[in-house]
Amino acid sequence: MRNILGAVLGRDGWTWRSHEVKLLSTSSGDTVTIGEISYQLKTPRSPELVPVKHISDSIPQTVAQHLRWIMQKDLLGQDVFLIGPPGPLRRSIAMQYLELTRREVEYVALSRDTTETDLKQRREIRAGTAFYIDQCAVRAATEGRILVLEGLEKAERNVLPVLNNLLENREMQLEDGRFLMSAERYDKLLQDHTKEELDAWKIVRVSEDFRVIALGLPVPKYKGNPLDPPLRSRFQARDMFYLPFKDQLELLYTAGPNVAAERVSQLLSLATTLCSQESSTLGLPDFPMDNLPPALQILNVFPMLSSQQLVQRLYPYNSILGKEGRTAVEGVLSVRTHTHIHRHTHTDVPAGTKELRPPHSSPAFISTPSHAQLLAEMMQSHMVKDMCLIGPKGCGKSVIAREFAEMLGYSIEPVMLYQDMTARDLLQQRYTLPNGDTAWRPSPLVTAAQEGKLLLLDGVHRVNLGTLAVLARLLHDRELALYDGTRLLRWDRYQSLKEQLQLTDQQLQERSIFPIHPSFRVLALAEPPVVGASSSKGSSGAQQWLGPELLTMFLYHTVTPLSRAEEISLIQGLTPSVPKEAVEQLLQLTHSLRKTNDPTAQSLASSLSTRQLLRICRRLSQYPEESIAHAVNKACLSRFLPSLARASLQKNLANCSIEDTPDSAEHTRSHSCTVKDGVLTIGSVSSPVYNPSEKMKVPDVLFYDNPQHMMVMEDMLKDFLLGEHLLLVGNQGVGKNKIVDRFLHLLNRPREYLQLHRDTTVQTLTLQPSVRDGIIVYEDSPLVKAVKLGHILVIDEADKAPTNVTCILKTLVESGEMILADGRRIVSDQREAQGRPNTIAMHPDFRMLVLANRPGFPFLGNDFFGALGDIFSCHAVDNPKPQAELAMLKQYGPNVPDATLQKLVGAFGELRSMADQGTITYPYSTREVVNIVKHLQKFPDEGLANVVRNVFDFDSYNKDMREVLIGALHKHGIPIGAKPSSVNLAKELPLPEVKMSGYWTTNQGGNARRKLLCPTETHPIDIKGPVFLRVQGYPCNRQESRALSFSEEKAHWQIPMNEVNIICDVTTKDDELYVATCNPVSLYAMKERGETIHCMELYDVFPRTISGVWQPFVTVAALGSPLDGQVVLHEEQSNTVLHLDLVTGAVRRLMLSQDSDQPSTKPSSWWSSKEQQGGHKMCRDFAHKNWLLFYKEDGNHLEVLDVLEGRVHSISLPINLKTVFLVAEDHLKYLSWFQMNYHYTPRTLAVTRCELCVPQMLSCDQLPNENLSVALNQKIVSPNRLLADTGSYAQVIVGFPDLMSPNEVYTFKRPVDLSEKKGGEGGGHMFFRGGLRSSSAKQTNCVSLLSANQVVRAVPPYQVPLKEVYPKDVTPPMAAAYLEVTDLNSKKVKYIPVPRSMTVSPYTNWLSKVSDSDVILAGLGSGGVVTVDMGGYVRLWETGLDNLQRSLMEWRNMIGTEDGRPIQITVQRDSGLDVTAPKHGKIDPNNAPHVGGNQWAGGTGGRDTAGLGGKGGPYRLDAGHKVYQVSQAEKDAVPEEIRRAAREMGEKAFKERLKEIDMSEYDAETYERFSKAVRRQVQSLRIILDSLQAKGKERQWLKNQAIGELDDAKIIDGLTGEKAIYKRRGELDPELGSPQQKPKRLRVLADVSGSMYRFNGVDGRLERSMEAVCMVMEALESYEHKFKYDIVGHSGDGFDIELVRADKVPKDNKQRLKVLKNMHAHAQFCMSGDYTLEGTEASIRELAREEADEHFVVVLSDANLERYGIRPERFARVLTSDPQVHAFAIFIGSLGDQAERLQKTLPAGRSFVAMDTKQIPQILQQIFTSTMLSSA
Repeated sequence: MRNILGAVLGRDGWTWRSHEVKLLSTSSGDTVTIGEISYQLKTPRSPELVPVKHISDSIPQTVAQHLRWIMQKDLLGQDVFLIGPPGPLRRSIAMQYLELTRREVEYVALSRDTTETDLKQRREIRAGTAFYIDQCAVRAATEGRILVLEGLEKAERNVLPVLNNLLENREMQLEDGRFLMSAERYDKLLQDHTKEELDAWKIVRVSEDFRVIALGLPVPKYKGNPLDPPLRSRFQARDMFYLPFKDQLELLYTAGPNVAAERVSQLLSLATTLCSQESSTLGLPDFPMDNLPPALQILNVFPMLSSQQLVQRLYPYNSILGKEGRTAVEGVLSVRTHTHIHRHTHTDVPAGTKELRPPHSSPAFISTPSHAQLLAEMMQSHMVKDMCLIGPKGCGKSVIAREFAEMLGYSIEPVMLYQDMTARDLLQQRYTLPNGDTAWRPSPLVTAAQEGKLLLLDGVHRVNLGTLAVLARLLHDRELALYDGTRLLRWDRYQSLKEQLQLTDQQLQERSIFPIHPSFRVLALAEPPVVGASSSKGSSGAQQWLGPELLTMFLYHTVTPLSRAEEISLIQGLTPSVPKEAVEQLLQLTHSLRKTNDPTAQSLASSLSTRQLLRICRRLSQYPEESIAHAVNKACLSRFLPSLARASLQKNLANCSIEDTPDSAEHTRSHSCTVKDGVLTIGSVSSPVYNPSEKMKVPDVLFYDNPQHMMVMEDMLKDFLLGEHLLLVGNQGVGKNKIVDRFLHLLNRPREYLQLHRDTTVQTLTLQPSVRDGIIVYEDSPLVKAVKLGHILVIDEADKAPTNVTCILKTLVESGEMILADGRRIVSDQREAQGRPNTIAMHPDFRMLVLANRPGFPFLGNDFFGALGDIFSCHAVDNPKPQAELAMLKQYGPNVPDATLQKLVGAFGELRSMADQGTITYPYSTREVVNIVKHLQKFPDEGLANVVRNVFDFDSYNKDMREVLIGALHKHGIPIGAKPSSVNLAKELPLPEVKMSGYWTTNQGGNARRKLLCPTETHPIDIKGPVFLRVQGYPCNRQESRALSFSEEKAHWQIPMNEVNIICDVTTKDDELYVATCNPVSLYAMKERGETIHCMELYDVFPRTISGVWQPFVTVAALGSPLDGQVVLHEEQSNTVLHLDLVTGAVRRLMLSQDSDQPSTKPSSWWSSKEQQGGHKMCRDFAHKNWLLFYKEDGNHLEVLDVLEGRVHSISLPINLKTVFLVAEDHLKYLSWFQMNYHYTPRTLAVTRCELCVPQMLSCDQLPNENLSVALNQKIVSPNRLLADTGSYAQVIVGFPDLMSPNEVYTFKRPVDLSEKKGGEGGGHMFFRGGLRSSSAKQTNCVSLLSANQVVRAVPPYQVPLKEVYPKDVTPPMAAAYLEVTDLNSKKVKYIPVPRSMTVSPYTNWLSKVSDSDVILAGLGSGGVVTVDMGGYVRLWETGLDNLQRSLMEWRNMIGTEDGRPIQITVQRDSGLDVTAPKHGKIDPNNAPHVGGNQWAGGTGGRDTAGLGGKGGPYRLDAGHKVYQVSQAEKDAVPEEIRRAAREMGEKAFKERLKEIDMSEYDAETYERFSKAVRRQVQSLRIILDSLQAKGKERQWLKNQAIGELDDAKIIDGLTGEKAIYKRRGELDPELGSPQQKPKRLRVLADVSGSMYRFNGVDGRLERSMEAVCMVMEALESYEHKFKYDIVGHSGDGFDIELVRADKVPKDNKQRLKVLKNMHAHAQFCMSGDYTLEGTEASIRELAREEADEHFVVVLSDANLERYGIRPERFARVLTSDPQVHAFAIFIGSLGDQAERLQKTLPAGRSFVAMDTKQIPQILQQIFTSTMLSSA
């Protein structure tokens, strides 16, 4: 037999040493000759192990050379190492050689899971005894086979040295005591000893034919472990690069004979270019050369396929490369290839074992053009090779795969890959037979290969490369060697083997050789690789998985995202009844998010995958009235997104005009749940109640209904009825478990409960293995039980388990299939389950409810939502809204006072919003409040201030946090830290005696002829308008004042007004406050306990036509029902009357008289003209009855306006008016005060015996009778009015106005008339006042509180008898004014200081016209007043005595009764001994204390004897064992000298530190000013950085350890007696060859231009920027390895002013201060101009060039872009110019709404406007937390 394989000669006949391979048969046996080297063949012992059909018909020249080299080494007896790029070439050459030389092969694919047992010996149990079974290396050595080791770089470092001695000396000690010895030594020993002796010594001969062929990749270039030097030295290496161009070309010509030659060479040259050295320096992965022949087979059949498309399949460069890489490849492509047109053709492709199904016949698959195209392309690839589909999650990969399988009649075998999957999980697992023997069970992958199914490998991107390598041979050659020695062969090889050896299938199977079914195919699914991510598992889990090795295994198809039209048709096909416009809006939003290159928007788009959209649409078609915004927010979990992402989502929603309609029905709909006739109804959704078989598994929980949780449950029920699995995400303690338990309780569903944690593994999720009588049995986990029985599986804390573990839930939820560790599988289809053994059918009622904390800091769980969010329907569970929470707390604590509950709800609400903004890190939840309330309910006399410490003591050691907390608690009036003794009420002084001082008579008779008539006329009002103005809401930062001490002041807050504005009036109605200001004119409205302040600016309404300086002065009247919320504004100069509606913002002008339009003849400026011209006045006492009275000072007209009827009654009087007071409601009773005492009309008064002075206040209602009696010290019932003027504290007019007889006037007279006390000596307390006063002020500031029997005035400090109020040695506080409270009940007057305002308007002289003191005053409710000072600070005061006493009681209760009594501990013992007769007992001469017994007198706790606390003694006897009591206060006090010493120590240390860094104390102070302002932000950033660092260091499971805890997967190995069956936590070394983790790169671009310095005085912008810079420097100190930052300034001088260099960051405060000083100095002296744009551009360019994990640029600027003619669009382009660099801009708010307009044009989440410069550090912190730290 002479079989000559000739060399392939090139066309130019390059006959350079061409080697021929000859097979010669001679008598001595066959010989193989390669070139001049020959090898004698031997007959193999087990011929079925010899490779077949590996040699092609023509061996390329290069291959022949490689074969010749191997033969040389073989003859020398050396082991070889074939090294080269990934691909099947090296393996195929080795196999060709073995086939030539007819050698048997032992093949082993090494992976990271290979252990020495896999190489040497493994134990198996047979009939109860453990035996050693030789593994490949030992078998090869003893039988003289060739050991082929593939993938040396995959094995872990310590595994391969096991072979060192075998390679070098052919010796090895085995576990079972045998010793392998090299052939020569063994043969020498045989000369001296017999074979039996050697056998007895257990010495085994290693065959001389044993060789090792190792196949590996060069490691520094590719990923993996480098070779161990001792191991490397034992091999001879041969580089096997790809075949040369010519050989490849020949190969390809044969593969595609119908393809034009030039196309072939084009493709090949492209491939060689991409494999060259140059391209690998570019970082391009190698082109998979070995896939060219199959590709050409496709081209052969489809000659019109374009080369571009083909290359995309072989080398999906769009997915694996970054931008530069892509352009490089495209450049190469465009040179090498040209495109062709695509036409439809028909060809034959291999098909599955089931019958085929025509395409597009399945109802669940809606065909779209792009998917049809994709399926066609998959058909083409399917002819020749396995494929991989790449596409983002939720884009339909699985659906397409399923459709593909059904079209070709395949049955699918899904295998879900997870991260810590081992090679054993992929191929074979061990199990025990019923008799206890160990055996191997083939995995689904192997059975699929034998049965010819389509194998779906789901999640190739997750699994470790080293594990996947096991499959390389299966994918390339369709051959597989398993752990138990079974071999699977390609169908044709199996057949030829059968023919050669003339064996039957039966015989081959006994030799454990099986065929792989010809129609077996693999289809892998993967998410796109992350370009530029490091290949080691990052914390984000994204990785660049698609490397050169994987490229050779598959042909790749990308699932392109659907176009909008396709997605619409798909959605409408699957949910036909969904409203059309809803779909339109949804897709507009989704596609606008997908198109941007902004990473935040991209991440949002990923949670709106097609799958999620379908879910939303299914829901909408069921409940069409729901809002889309709600659905989108739910799908993205917007409640828990970082603030930037949330802003971006809201902006995109608004752009797509998806309005979140605030569901007005939400409040009206009753959220109740009822169970009636077996039907559960929650809100508007009903469902039948389930009838379970296992009642005891139905949860039952204490649950108080509240509307918010009801809404969540209603939402859950909707999704539950749609068949969804639910995911509830929320902070800790918001009631997730309660809601779920309650939900299941209502539905009456049994539940199974799984709690996940850090150590959860895939095995523990599904089965718990254990050993019983030597047999492994598996216990079902709750998951399997729930699936079997149709229970609800509640998975708690899903975010704590590693995401790679929870991923296996995906197949379960999606396809309803899952394979368990014991070989059973769960299937969803009942029919499928019946025919097959080992299947569990999924019960139709099975559902999963998953609970997880929200992603991100401070929970630091894994991002469960990110990984699996789109297969669940997500619900965000939040703390209940304040009303709901209050209702719930009332049920927990029915006896806790409401005020307390409200305070708690308020304080916690504030803390939560702080946690959302990132000011504090811990999100305080309902659980904590409930615990506080439970405590208060049980122990009502413990103070609230003490009980809240149960929650806040966790934070008591963190100073900054403690300050924030105490601030928030105090703001809501929880007096934490207050002592019961700290009560600061004002001192009371006695009132003078009350005297009767005169009469008022009504002049009736007199001369009847002198009566004058008062003509009246009535006409309708002329109304102009309305115009609609914007009502703006500002948050009201209401602070409770009684936090640390108790005083009359209840609460205070600041009105958000401009500092030049002037407050001119305040009025109240019920609990509404209205404050008017007059520069510009605006109106503020707020509720006494409200959250917001509404403001209307009337800047544009008031006429400004009058020449000269015009200063308006306005008064307000609040109207009553039915006009609630509406006010009338009256401007006194121009007599303008406006009617405002604060709800709608409508402003109407009311024209009272026809002639009031003409402006007054001379310009009136009321603050300068000496001859005081009278203004117009409004009387508003009966505004709540909707009528008002207007008059002009010194005029003789009254105009009565009836707002409801819209009429004016105009009355002319015969007298000139000074002031008018309304005394009663009937229209015509009022008291007019006039200048001449004409005794005219019946309505005027004659006042007799009474000093005449103008009253400041006259009450419009009477004192209650009991108050009147107390005030006048006599029992009296009579109509009365209370009057106040400057000369008296108060006057009571008895009988007025109803009695006609003379009315008595009782006066509490002042010692000195107020009008005589001018502000001379008190000038020190006033703001620049002195004697400016030229005329009386507009506001009298005097109110009467009738029910409290008080008159309250605001008086300036110089009118207060300070010497009497304050003791001599006390300086009176700086006060804006004092509230003089005259109490007629207790006959006392007291003066309460009103604190000075923080700011005051520069228009001082105008201010002094408004009010005598710096405040204005109005009554509020029954026992209180409200003051507003000139700086806009509102304070609420409680003056009524009863109210004060009640509040003081409550306040003391909140602090709790900490009395000085020591706590005694008593234990009541029931001693069980009966009482004998009482006696005195013996008297102990030593008087030692006795406890118990019944013998001694004077003991404690005994029986029958006299003593204390016993039982049955005759009397109590205290023998003087005294308890010494130290008062509590003494115990608490630390001695003064110790405190002083501590202080001195601190100061000394501080000075030492300063000396060390050579910093003066003045500098230290300066620096402290900046540092203090941002201390809190720095603190919280550092906390986050720390915890992220800790999370990055989280340890992993190390497997195959000799110590640790038992690894469930290895439990059988443990039975057989192996050692390395444990796993333990340890630091995982980064994979070798994986790039280093680079630091993140940050640049802060600070604005140091002249304008910063110039406007710093206005809003402190430069200082705030310096604070922000200070914050960056302090927060990142000592994190330089994680963040590399520098700070650059930009100004008119240029845009690269260096402040901090990245390599020289400031180390201590002195250096940091220097940076701040540089900023300041530069801003002071630089040129004007603005380089914001250029600076940003340059920084982004510069940073993009640097190597870093991520790049950030933060620009601080006060750029007035319009002024410099820069279009915002240009700036937007710059910000997003480089997708690698995240750029953010913080604008310091400038003129008007310019900054906001700017923000609208800039990309969402990228630009911030800091209107208040205090926000700059906070915004910077926000940027940090939501972007940089999300992935640190």
